[in-house]
Amino acid sequence: MTWASWQALCMDAGNPTRLGGFWAAALGLTPGDADDGSLHLDGDNDDRRVWIEPVPEPKSVKHRVHLDIDVGDLDGLQQLGATIVRPPGDDRTWWVMADVEGGEFCAFVRDGQPSLPGRLYEVVVDCADPYAQADWWADVFGLVPEREPQAHHAALEGGDALPFDYLCFVPVPEPKAVKNRIHWDVVTADIPALVAKGARVLREPDDEISWHVLADPEGNEFCAFAPE
Repeated sequence: MTWASWQALCMDAGNPTRLGGFWAAALGLTPGDADDGSLHLDGDNDDRRVWIEPVPEPKSVKHRVHLDIDVGDLDGLQQLGATIVRPPGDDRTWWVMADVEGGEFCAFVRDGQPSLPGRLYEVVVDCADPYAQADWWADVFGLVPEREPQAHHAALEGGDALPFDYLCFVPVPEPKAVKNRIHWDVVTADIPALVAKGARVLREPDDEISWHVLADPEGNEFCAFAPE
């Protein structure tokens, strides 16, 4: 049973044009303005769309949801304004980077990949209980949780349901403190079923929005749209 389908990624931004320009170039997407002041980045498929939403509050804590991307080298990202937060080391083979608004993301340098555009490899969510979170979202999207080969995290293989390879859940000691600056949108015909499964309604449709704002069992915000 699939309770919802993926629609898009969304990022909060202090300067949507600047952040949107960075991620458009980093992922090979085409920016376009929306009527409400937000920016959408479009790919070859609708589910690759990324929305850049203006918000008044600045980034204040480490991203609890971040992107991992494949690139051929770091040169292109650095020319766009990305900075290195932490190089590979110990058991890490990836570079921890920050975008032009300080948002953390990870870059995996792959042989045969162009410098830019990069490829969205996975979306990673910090959490208290990675297995419970993976089980919950697996049920929502109709996917099977993958718990190998790494015992310390859980992952969902995207297949045809997600526009990237994996949705990963990793344990962290710190609790969620503020609204996530990256979230995703889903399409569902059954909000009550999601609530019965453990989602919490944060905002119902009103004069300003036509969708539900929900939170998963660990409080991560996501938006739920009715099918068109």
